[in-house]
Amino acid sequence: MDNFNFLDFQVIDFIDVFLVAILMYYVYKLIRGTVAVNIFIGILVIYGVWWITDLLDMHMLNRIFDGFIKVGIIALIVVFQPEIRKFLLMVGSTNIGNRSGFFKRFNFVNKVVETETDVDAIIAACMKMGITNTGALMVLERNNNLDFLTGTGDETNMNVSQAIIESIFFKNSPLHDGAVIIDNNTIKATRVILPVNNEKNIPQRFGLRHRAAIGITEKTDALAIVVSEETGQTSYIKNGEFELYKDTTELIEKIKNDLS
Repeated sequence: MDNFNFLDFQVIDFIDVFLVAILMYYVYKLIRGTVAVNIFIGILVIYGVWWITDLLDMHMLNRIFDGFIKVGIIALIVVFQPEIRKFLLMVGSTNIGNRSGFFKRFNFVNKVVETETDVDAIIAACMKMGITNTGALMVLERNNNLDFLTGTGDETNMNVSQAIIESIFFKNSPLHDGAVIIDNNTIKATRVILPVNNEKNIPQRFGLRHRAAIGITEKTDALAIVVSEETGQTSYIKNGEFELYKDTTELIEKIKNDLS
């Protein structure tokens, strides 16, 4: 009967498995759609080769891969630094007292959103502002709480609408400088100062708005929409990368899918 000891499943074992499942879910959300997936696969391949060479007593090759394994923790911290930062930010920004903050993170089947973001109105405003070459930068909050940024600007509580967005970024408006943070169809803050990315090489036609959009989407899981003041083109940025789209319909679908 000793062979059936694994059936002795206690409550603490269930909690252990549940917490591991949550951890794996967070890891999946952080690396989904990023180059980190390929890096993670590469690490698994190296570990697999190391295990096989050890099993087959291929000493020389095993010593080479053993060197990679021994410095694996340090290498993981260096390689996955942006993802680790996002994970810690996700944990640290969890607000237990906020239903849309804490419980939303543990809804694995159907994500309940009290007020769905009006993506159509946002993109309609972007297209209108693009015609007049009006620059704009909007950040759409997802799981990572961006309250640590709202203090750099003016906190607001306005519902999203095409007219409101256009009036905020109107060139003579006192609110047009900086970024707008949007969460669940609510404009939380205007004139927000975002961290600017100076490391990634991007074409010179993109200015500070695009660098700020790349910076915030690298450091958090937020989405960014930028309207260029020079070209009037609307850019969609996720995970520090420009997302390509054919038309406004595809852009709207991309954003809705990423917010869901």
